Amino acid sequence: MADQDLVEDGSAAPKRARGGGDHAATTARARATTDDSRSPSGPAESRRDGATPSPGGTISRRLLLSTAGATGLALGAAGGAAGYAAGSAASSSSAERVTPLASLGAGEVRFHVKHQPGITTPLQARGHLVAFDLAAGAGRKEAAALLRRWSDTARRLMAGEPTAQDDTDIARDAGPSSLTVTFGFGHSFFARTGLEKQRPESLDPLPDFSSDQLDTSRSNGDLWVQIGADDALVAFHALRALQKDAGSAARVRWQMNGFNRSPGATAHPMTARNLMGQIDGTRNPKPTESDFDERIFVPASASPATSGDPAWMANGSYAVVRRIRMLLDDWEQLSVKEQEGVIGRRKSDGAPLSGGAKATETTAMDLEKTDSQGNLLVPINAHARITRPDQNGGAAMLRRPFSFHDGIDAKGVPDAGLLFVCWQADPLRGFVTVQRKLDRGDALSKFIRHESSGLFAVPGGAAEGGYVGQHLLEG
Repeated sequence: MADQDLVEDGSAAPKRARGGGDHAATTARARATTDDSRSPSGPAESRRDGATPSPGGTISRRLLLSTAGATGLALGAAGGAAGYAAGSAASSSSAERVTPLASLGAGEVRFHVKHQPGITTPLQARGHLVAFDLAAGAGRKEAAALLRRWSDTARRLMAGEPTAQDDTDIARDAGPSSLTVTFGFGHSFFARTGLEKQRPESLDPLPDFSSDQLDTSRSNGDLWVQIGADDALVAFHALRALQKDAGSAARVRWQMNGFNRSPGATAHPMTARNLMGQIDGTRNPKPTESDFDERIFVPASASPATSGDPAWMANGSYAVVRRIRMLLDDWEQLSVKEQEGVIGRRKSDGAPLSGGAKATETTAMDLEKTDSQGNLLVPINAHARITRPDQNGGAAMLRRPFSFHDGIDAKGVPDAGLLFVCWQADPLRGFVTVQRKLDRGDALSKFIRHESSGLFAVPGGAAEGGYVGQHLLEG
């Protein structure tokens, strides 16, 4: 399919909940958007706000009143049409009513798009990052069959449909919930499949950094899958389906599970917060910026002679994945003022320390402004100062992380932090440039530890009837 025929952001008219039924067909649906700047929240919280059905199958008056004013939720005139649950013999009583899908569950993102979904899609509430290694003896043929299965499953689940066979029914009564599935290839994939000549130079291993304490068993991998959804069961359903699809062709190398703030959880939508309590991602590139595609995506005319990338990477991007442990016990011993000095922004609203009392998150940071004693208001080693594109030769990357909390380690310390995922057209000019600068004097570095790492080539979206990576595996 020609690029102009592909939906840029993956948005589509949402479908009914899994399991059939017509009750959701006339419901007002929230549509996924890729432009974080359209909502002041970044994660576009107002877009997916919705009321949750009460256990009895209807929306309580209290819940309806608490959500309708904030979200403008429209409950389509389903006229009593039944969904899967209400259509069963066990729930045929006329006293029971079916609640149409709220916008949170109804959000749908299309699979067949120019750029794979899950890159510019607003942050979802739940996520899974999974790496697979091809099984011994599996090669190009088996990899192609696997990507074909995975793509078909992703397409179905993102549309709110069951898998082609042996569906687990984990999300049978749920809507698509803005589910996205994104696929990528690791450095080792190309040797395993005899495609070394097609491996991009940009996929060369990342350099070592002083903050790295990497666990190789939880780093890299032949194949990488990113799953995101606004419902935990929908996300887990996709995870299990893709693991089953792998069959004997591939095995899980590592898996990481993350989360973000749920849409509608705050009355003051803003850029997401991380587990340190800091607003995280203020200066993220926006799709509305004229050079966004140039910085984040490989050009459609990609070739070794022009962009340095193979043609199969056209409209793709490179994902850097890092599991960053936050040393929360140490961080929380600092005063709020000390924490703000480490970051260079106010903790309450993300405003730059140079901005004054009326500054907001989007107020421009003045790197030269000093206090009455001549001290820089934004410290020389503040994280926000060091990461600015104008301090790194224009280097930029689209950060799209999840937080994680995996309990307490053997020392009784929280195993929590950030599943850092960033996207760029060239990781050497994006992530590597910024991380090298951070490595030389970031005040935040003493409070974090990089524990795993991966770099993956993520090709453009699949055309209708095709699968992700088809140009690589069949070219």
